[in-house]
Amino acid sequence: MQDRDRTNIFEQERKRLFALAYRMLGSVADAEDMVQDSFVRWSNADLKTIDNPQAFLTTIVTRLSLDHLRSAKTKRTSYVGSWLPEPLLTESAESPDDIAQKADDISFALMATLEKLTASERAAFLLHDVFDLPFDQIAKTLDRTEASCRKLASRARQKVRTDGNETLPMPTNEPPVASFLNTLQTGDLDSFVNFIAEDAILVTDGGGIKSATLRPIYGREKISRFFIGVANKFGRPGPDDIKLIQLNGAPSLLIRDEDGALQVWSFSWTSEGKIAEFYMLRNPKKLSHLAFD
Repeated sequence: MQDRDRTNIFEQERKRLFALAYRMLGSVADAEDMVQDSFVRWSNADLKTIDNPQAFLTTIVTRLSLDHLRSAKTKRTSYVGSWLPEPLLTESAESPDDIAQKADDISFALMATLEKLTASERAAFLLHDVFDLPFDQIAKTLDRTEASCRKLASRARQKVRTDGNETLPMPTNEPPVASFLNTLQTGDLDSFVNFIAEDAILVTDGGGIKSATLRPIYGREKISRFFIGVANKFGRPGPDDIKLIQLNGAPSLLIRDEDGALQVWSFSWTSEGKIAEFYMLRNPKKLSHLAFD
């Protein structure tokens, strides 16, 4: 096989490999590193011994991601405050069906839940439930028995279901979005609070660099007090400092502070159009790939 053919095979798999690595690690930069490392290994592999290039590359990326997760365990354990994934910029021009599919498996809500799984549970769940791999292939990838992989995926699935809520991604072309943006841009705090569900959850991530709550805030009343306090201390963003963008398959807000620093707001919604989960990401290390044009 010529080098060009080898490269073509890899390029056909690149998006899928990145998708797997990102879901494993919750970091755009780390996922790109895993894909690049897998290309190096693919370039040096003896193709005569490889019957299924897709399975081979999946195994490489999964094992690289597992090693990275385990090496980063101490860092994640000592992380200051709540951890949120590095946001993935997705195209707003995609079809609604494509966006809905992405929102199902890369939403902030699911990515935050995946962080609570062990590395092996995360791998087994993603490979089977998201990427539709059979358990015999997963067993080879994880170097475990099929029965063990089934148990890992089952435990992970139960944790995801237990932690999840019946919420919906933010709609792009329905009144709640226009009303919510208008509320933010006009600074109508009472209307803003009315968008928050009674039992909503607010999770903030400053990474110990930017101010953020160390633990999630539960309930509309406490969340509203938090935002009132922030507004009184730091002021409100101007209408030109709030931008609607597509992150992790769903509409989110990119907000520019007075000092030029960025923050991201992402949400999940109840069927009544109320915010059920509110994710505020302020850690600049996770936002360096975004720009406020």
